[in-house]
Amino acid sequence: MDIEGLLRVKPEELAKGLLARWKVLDEQLPGVIRNLEAEEDSLSPKVERAVNSHKLANEAVSELKMERNTRQKEARALLTTVRKYGDRLSESGGMVNLDPGWKKEKLFEELEEIESQIETSALDHKSEGKLITRRKRLIEQNEKWLEERKIANPEMAKYVEARREMVENFRESEKAHTKMLDTVMKAQPLYEKKAILQDEIRDVRRQLDRAKELLSQSSRAIGHWERRLDEGFGEIGSGHDDLLADMHKVMSGGASSFSRKKKPKMREGEEE
Repeated sequence: MDIEGLLRVKPEELAKGLLARWKVLDEQLPGVIRNLEAEEDSLSPKVERAVNSHKLANEAVSELKMERNTRQKEARALLTTVRKYGDRLSESGGMVNLDPGWKKEKLFEELEEIESQIETSALDHKSEGKLITRRKRLIEQNEKWLEERKIANPEMAKYVEARREMVENFRESEKAHTKMLDTVMKAQPLYEKKAILQDEIRDVRRQLDRAKELLSQSSRAIGHWERRLDEGFGEIGSGHDDLLADMHKVMSGGASSFSRKKKPKMREGEEE
């Protein structure tokens, strides 16, 4: 619409249009707000669960990473110790087997025989107790034999123990690393779900804030335009200036407020 067409629109028509629009908003916004609040209430626990699930997954990853790093550090420190003991034993010719194969085999055979009797024979408590006692004695004898061998060769005992701890730490480190990677993979969908839900509730809250803001303005706007329709569009009191002042100025040949705000272009050669 050009300026002349705009000037032909009566102030009452504009005021009635604005008043009608504000009344529609005032009527519809409470329902919009209720729907948005219900949507927010529905999303909030979902967002909370998603955030907590992702947080727990991250904590699990951190714990597994810490366990992996700790185990690796301990294993690497033991590796140095194992090498040191190994070098000493090699130099002294003391690399002997603490628990030779024949000794292990004999122990395993006797233990398997005892376990077979316990599992397959209908034994009373007394007979079963005798076998358990025999099994305990065999293990104790083997431990005693190993201890005697260790005493006879303390460097070998240190080497075997350090190597056992080193291997155990490396294995536990690998287990923790595998579990960590698995947990990271499982955490990725949790993060994506959390991000989607957070975006949704953020958008709902923006709409809700805007709807509440418009509703708070609607009663004032309705009162304002109703008063204008009743009392006119000139100056009607403090805070209610003459709304037609610019229109009268343009109709009298003056520049519009928009034109007055535009800075005139300087022609070439002119000075300010």
